Amino acid sequence: MNRREWLGFLCAALFIGVFPWVVVPFKAVSHYVDVMVFAGIFSLVSLGLSMLMGFAGQISMAQAAFFGIGAYTSGILTSRFGWNPVPAMPIGMLASAAVAWLIGIPALRLKGHYLAMATLGFGVIVHIVLGEEVAWTGGPSGMSDIPRLRFGDVRITGEIAWYYIVWVTVFIGLVFCFHILRSRVGRALRAIHEEETAAESMGVPTARYKLQVFVLSAVFAALAGSFYTHYVTCLNPGSFNLMWSIRFVLMVMVGGMQSLWGAIVGTVLLTFVGNEWLQVFADFEIVIYGAILLVVALFLPGGLMSLAGRWTSAGSRTVAAPDDGGS
Repeated sequence: MNRREWLGFLCAALFIGVFPWVVVPFKAVSHYVDVMVFAGIFSLVSLGLSMLMGFAGQISMAQAAFFGIGAYTSGILTSRFGWNPVPAMPIGMLASAAVAWLIGIPALRLKGHYLAMATLGFGVIVHIVLGEEVAWTGGPSGMSDIPRLRFGDVRITGEIAWYYIVWVTVFIGLVFCFHILRSRVGRALRAIHEEETAAESMGVPTARYKLQVFVLSAVFAALAGSFYTHYVTCLNPGSFNLMWSIRFVLMVMVGGMQSLWGAIVGTVLLTFVGNEWLQVFADFEIVIYGAILLVVALFLPGGLMSLAGRWTSAGSRTVAAPDDGGS
């Protein structure tokens, strides 16, 4: 991370650190802490998706499926076999990584819309399995009595404790992704995004890197799923359907495809939009999401983070203008 990124990181950390203490005293907005917990959980999915789509240029409509694999694996191990959630969570991540590796080998040979359709089909299959395997998943009725996250004898029940655990994890994931992007792997991913054939001709093992970033995005989604299951303590297949995959893609697009910060900003914004401001639209919620996607694609293809770049450029021109005129 460079100096500018560290500065942004510290400002964001300061905001996250004080947020609960600002909103909790006010009853009308005190539940925003709960919304921010969900925003942090979904941000983990968005970070992985941003690495895959924004930097490697590979489309995935299966993130809700990996989210569900992590959630159900952790949920089944803890509720049916009595595992502690802490060791159950990495098992969920490993399960999701293994499935992503098996699916990714054939699927990542496809490109563009064909890859999107392949991952979409996988997501639909996982959703059907979650609904049909009643003995393990509870079927359409779902699972309940999933234990809360526990460290030793300390159960994490308070919203503020969950808020800090989730957001510290998000920041660790963010730093991890920044380091990948600054490495040789990150440069290879950008080369694949720009021109895969040219990258391959220069000796970049494109198939290997695409598979690795696909598995990485699945691991991030599974970690988010494990947090989700121990926070809500109940699961049903409706939380892992195609609509959720579309939402995750939309979160990354709104913030900015090629920006990790954009993925987080877009996720926080759309989580508040979905949890707070779209409730009045009930069944027409999908129409609103479609309209948001259309507006972003037409008028803001670089996402919200591109606005910051435009303002910075405009500010630089404004400062530079008097010097040019005076010379």
